[in-house]
Amino acid sequence: MALPVSSYKALVMGASLCGALLTQSAAQAAETSVWQDVQKAGVLRCGAAVAAPYVMRDAKSGDYSGYFVDLCRDFGERVLKVKVTFVDTNWDNLVAGLQSNKWDMAMALNQTPERALAVAFTVPATDYQVSLLVNKENPKFAEVKDDIAALDKPDVTYAVMSGTAQDKAISSVVHNGKIMRLPGMDEARLAVMSKRADILVDASDTNHLFALANPDWTREILPKPALAKQGVSFGVRRDISAADLQVLNIYLTQRRDTGEIQQLVDKASLAANATK
Repeated sequence: MALPVSSYKALVMGASLCGALLTQSAAQAAETSVWQDVQKAGVLRCGAAVAAPYVMRDAKSGDYSGYFVDLCRDFGERVLKVKVTFVDTNWDNLVAGLQSNKWDMAMALNQTPERALAVAFTVPATDYQVSLLVNKENPKFAEVKDDIAALDKPDVTYAVMSGTAQDKAISSVVHNGKIMRLPGMDEARLAVMSKRADILVDASDTNHLFALANPDWTREILPKPALAKQGVSFGVRRDISAADLQVLNIYLTQRRDTGEIQQLVDKASLAANATK
């Protein structure tokens, strides 16, 4: 017996709704409530690969510091209300340990498409980019703020460590200036300190460290357009729920917008210089 058209439509709509609900349930089941698991365990585990000023470790005490350490500890204690532990690892194993659930968060990961295939990223806590450092008394830069084109002149010499990402980045935009490629960063810094070169090219975080150690003569420039800019974030498991990821993203966004993260960066940079 044939069904009436109205009954047939109702049957199709019911089947479609059932299928949609099953699909939604399957998608939700595939997501993991990481923070719920952390709260049940009573501890947040943070994977720690050392790189100042993000993550630092005292050789004698084994204690961790750095601004990603501060953020991880604060998020665990203040938001999740759990203890926080730091698990020692290296950069080769930081992502793999996250995938195998050896820790709940990986600290200070540069956002790259390749890593995004393996982990989920939070919003950036800070940004990595290539920056420029100059002598603030150098008359060549008296009128220059951050325009990279205004710095590309035949009488301007850039000091950079040969073969680095910084070398590649500056070489792509400098067509008139001279590039002094040196075997190490110490040599590049010395070239600017001795005024054999005008501009030190390095990652923004390490240039910031150097500037804080030499505030009497240094000036940092974040060029526009930005060079090799990437977000530096926490890495979490790819199956984390959207709601859990939002919790951490809101936390980071608020702390960044209020300037608190920059204060932590400065504190960690000063501590790194004191250790040196």
